[in-house]
Amino acid sequence: MRKLSLALLLILCLCGCQRDRYIAIRGYAQGGTYTVKLNLSGVREKPAVIRERIDSILQDLDQSLSGYNKGSLLSRFNRGERIVPNDYFREVYALSRAVWAESDGAFDPAAAPLYDAWGFGFSKDSLPDDATVRSLLTACGMKRLPATADSLVADGVTKLNFNAIAQGYSCDVVARYLYGIGVRDMLVDIGEIYCDGRNPSGQPWSIAVDTPVDGNDQPGRQTSGVWHSDGGPVGIVTSGNYRKFYIRGGRKFAHTIDPRSGYPVEHSLLSATVTAPDAATADAYATVCMVIGLDEARSLITKRADLEGLLIYEEDGRMQSWHSDGFPIANH
Repeated sequence: MRKLSLALLLILCLCGCQRDRYIAIRGYAQGGTYTVKLNLSGVREKPAVIRERIDSILQDLDQSLSGYNKGSLLSRFNRGERIVPNDYFREVYALSRAVWAESDGAFDPAAAPLYDAWGFGFSKDSLPDDATVRSLLTACGMKRLPATADSLVADGVTKLNFNAIAQGYSCDVVARYLYGIGVRDMLVDIGEIYCDGRNPSGQPWSIAVDTPVDGNDQPGRQTSGVWHSDGGPVGIVTSGNYRKFYIRGGRKFAHTIDPRSGYPVEHSLLSATVTAPDAATADAYATVCMVIGLDEARSLITKRADLEGLLIYEEDGRMQSWHSDGFPIANH
């Protein structure tokens, strides 16, 4: 992870009222950029200290969970080294295993060799043949690993990839720190989003949902509506197949791999935007929705009291959408 440049720290006095003082902190994390907006009202920490602490947290997370950082705990485990999992690793492992069990294997961070083979993991391979897929399936799956990370022993065969949960979890960890110093109004955007309270205008936070069309690589450029929070704590994450894919022989291969079959998904669901009490849960279940497809995703969101969602799908060549009752979205 690159160090956050002081030039990228923007302290913006966005006063919604005399007592409120909002700032925005921007920098680099996990291969992209992050933005943290917060209200300093009632907070004693100075902005520079907050920036340094956020930067430190994100570096620690990178050292724990990144598959691109060759010295991280995750990379060392995947190489077959003996590791001592820290709190971050243990928490993500526990949540991953819970979602794996609840989704009947549709979410499976221990399918890392499959993601690598299709070119959507930590390598650039692509288009494995059927025999390779069958062989990899025998070495994949949380079923091969213990119930907790405390007894995790690397075998050099089973490998982990936390990409489908790590960004959401990072938002939660940063938010946890902000709560600890007295922040109550915040928006943490590290590719995924966690927010609580109100924005500088005194209104609950609102988030634009990107339209899932191939080539829409710039967040906010083309959107399908705006989601409005109710002012409470919530994680909101969108997963889709319109940014990470490749074309071979006229066929699109999407980055969402079904770890149960070993192949990229082929169904009508284009994107799933999920809200949950925390961003890690929203992140994981947005991925689950993209694996299981429209009908099962709609059923999942409807049945779970802790999830709300927006599903955008294709039907008869046209883009359609469905959202749950508790997912407030407004068109432009």
